[in-house]
This record gives sequence, C-alpha cells and structure tokens, in this order.
Amino acid sequence: MRVSELKVHRIIRRPSKIVDKYGNRIFEEYEYDFKYNPYFKNSETQRLFAKIIDILPFILILIFLCNLTVLQSLLWSVVLVMMYGAISETIFGKTLGKKIFNLMVIDDFAHKPSLSRSLKRNILCLINFFPTFTDQQNKTVMNFNMYLNNKFAGTYIIKEKMLKEIEEMLEKQA
Repeated sequence: MRVSELKVHRIIRRPSKIVDKYGNRIFEEYEYDFKYNPYFKNSETQRLFAKIIDILPFILILIFLCNLTVLQSLLWSVVLVMMYGAISETIFGKTLGKKIFNLMVIDDFAHKPSLSRSLKRNILCLINFFPTFTDQQNKTVMNFNMYLNNKFAGTYIIKEKMLKEIEEMLEKQA
C-alpha cells in the first residue's frame, strides 16, 4: 500500500428537502471514501520559511568567509542547499529548517526518500518559486504553489506527528 492509495472514510450529513412534523429539516447521511490528503494548513508558508532558514547560513558564509557578492552568494547557495537538502532528507528525513517547523519528507511508502528521489525533489524545488496571484476580498494575494516538486518526485512534506497516523493507515489498509 502507498500513501497515494490511502482512503479516508467519511460520513457527510446533508440537509434534505424533507421536514418533520415540527418543521425541522431532516438530514441525510452519505458515506464516501476520499483520497487521503497528507498536506496541512499553512504548509506553503512553513515550507517557504524552512527553505529560507536552510539557505541563509550558506549565503552568509559565502559573503563573509569567501568574499563573494550577494548575487554570487545567492546563486551558489541555491546549488549548495539543493545538495544539502538531498543528503539531509535522505539521512534524517528533514533539513534544519524543516526540523524547526516539525516537518519531514517521506516517499510514497512513508519512508525517508532515497538520495536520487530527494535530489530530484530538491532540484525541482526551483519551480516552486513562481508565485501565483489571486484576488481575495478586493485585494491581490501572492501564493506559492509548493507541491509541484513533490508531485513529480513522488514525495510528501508532512508534520512529524502525522507519520505515525500514516503508518497505521498503511498497515490497516494493506
């Protein structure tokens, strides 16, 4: 069983057009199996800040110890963070930034990703920094879609506390 195959059984109560003799609406129950969604609220923001925490030390080291310009430091830091992320996620399932936010990377079997999968995920993270703009309540909001690299790499970013729940679901539904 894979994380992508997990289902969550839910009962939905919907109002019907029927009312009882007191005028109270009668609710009907419908049972559905939904695809399990391992993502959580505000994950994009937490992941963005985790990536900033990961890249900032590299930028500062390259600026102050290697005397590179800010632009050079930024470009080299992106490459270094991709390599650091791939190695760290393979060994620990997280980077320093993800550890601060209690996030971890898992593959479709709820294990730490392999080095090649994690490297692919980290290289593809560059496509996440293309923001989308949406209009909400008469103001434009900038959003980052932080899922594309995970979708292509077959990985998930979850809260650490969710891992046990996912493993239990995988075992139960196997």
